[in-house]
Amino acid sequence: MKILHTSDWHIGRMLYGQKRYDEFSAFLDWLANLITEQQIDLLLVAGDIFDTTTPSNRAQELYYRFLFNISSSCLRHVVIIAGNHDSPSFLNAPKALLRALNIHVVGSTSKNPANEIILLNGPSDNPEAIVCAVPYLRDRDIRKVTAGETITDKNLKLLEGIRDHYESVFQLAEKKSGSNIPVIGMGHLFAAGGKTMDGDGVRELYVGSLARVGTDIFPKLADYVALGHLHVPQKVGGKEHIRYSGSPIPMGYGEAKQEKSVVVVELNNGEASIDLCPVPSFQVLKKIKGNMSEILKSIEILKTENSTAWLEIEYIGNEIPGNLRQQIEESAEDTGMKILRIKNRRVTQRVIEKGRDSKTLDDLSPKEVFDRLLDTYEVEDQQRPEMNRAHQEILTQIHEEDIKAE
Repeated sequence: MKILHTSDWHIGRMLYGQKRYDEFSAFLDWLANLITEQQIDLLLVAGDIFDTTTPSNRAQELYYRFLFNISSSCLRHVVIIAGNHDSPSFLNAPKALLRALNIHVVGSTSKNPANEIILLNGPSDNPEAIVCAVPYLRDRDIRKVTAGETITDKNLKLLEGIRDHYESVFQLAEKKSGSNIPVIGMGHLFAAGGKTMDGDGVRELYVGSLARVGTDIFPKLADYVALGHLHVPQKVGGKEHIRYSGSPIPMGYGEAKQEKSVVVVELNNGEASIDLCPVPSFQVLKKIKGNMSEILKSIEILKTENSTAWLEIEYIGNEIPGNLRQQIEESAEDTGMKILRIKNRRVTQRVIEKGRDSKTLDDLSPKEVFDRLLDTYEVEDQQRPEMNRAHQEILTQIHEEDIKAE
C-alpha cells in the first residue's frame, strides 16, 4: 500500500491582508497530479484543512473541487481529520456524501472510539489497513473540570485524557486488525520536542503550554503515524514512522526559506519505506533587511531577476528618512513584485522610548493588550501568572468554539 501524508493546508489564510487563493489552488492541483504520478492508494490529511472555522466560499470551492478531482484517480481511500483551526461540524456535514466516494471524514471525537476507526478494504474487498483517525481533541472532550484545581492539575488531566483516548482507539483497532493488516495512526497535536518557526501561526493547543505528548501514546503496533499541527516537516522523538508532514505553503516569512514537503510512505509486510516529496514554491516570499541603500540594492537585484516575490522589508538604518515608504514603493513600481509590509525598526524604538500608548490595537496581540490592562490596574506580580493562565484559557475556548455547530 502506498500512502501520501499531508496536513496544515490552512486554505483561506491571508498574509498581511493579501489573499492567497492562487497558491492554494496551485498546490491542490500539484497534489492531485502527484497522487496520479506516484500511484497513491491512500491519502491522509491530518487536520487544519482550513485556516478558520468559517471558511470563505472560495476556500470551500477549492477543497471540494480537489476532492472531486481525486475521486476519479488511482486513489482507493482518503482519510481526513479535523485540526484545531477547523470547524468539526462543518467538516462532518457532508461526510455521508463523501463516504460514497471513499472519502472518510472524522471532524470530531465521540464517546465511542469505534467512530474513529476506519477499516479500509482493498480491490478484492479484503481488509488492507486500519486507520485510527483521531481528530484534534478539544479540552472539553477529554477533561472534566473540578473546583479548586490548579494549572498543574489541568495539564495532568489533559495529558491523561489524551493518553486514555488514544489508548482506547488503538486497543479497539488491535482487536479488529489481523496479523497482516497494517495499522495507521492519525492525530493533530503538539508532540514533545516538536520544532516550530517564528511567525508560523502555530498556537499552543492547551492552557499552560505543558500538554505536549510523547511518542509513547502511540503503540508499537502502529506501522505509521501521520500527524498535523506543526508546520516544520519532522519526525517525532527520533521515530522514522511518526511524522509531521508540515504545511505545504509557507504561512509567513519565518517559513519562507523552509523546504516544504509531503510524505510518501510505502508499507510492505510491516515495514515502512518513507520518502519526502518536495513541494514547489508557488509564490516566493522574500524578506529584505538593512539600511536604505542595502534595501534599494536588494530590490534592484530582484528586478534584474524578473522576480515576482512578495516582499517584507525591515529598515534598520540609523537615520530616519521621512520618505522611507515612498522610496521603497517607487523602487518596486512596474515590476511583478508586491510589497506587503514595511517595518521601520528605528521608528518603533523611538515609539517604545516615548511610551507605548501610540500603538493601535492592530499592532498588539491579545497577550499584549492583556499585559497593558494588568499594568493599568497595577496588578501585583504574584497575581499575574494565574491571571495570565486564566486569560489564555479564555482565548483557547474562543478559538475552539464551533460556531457552525448550530
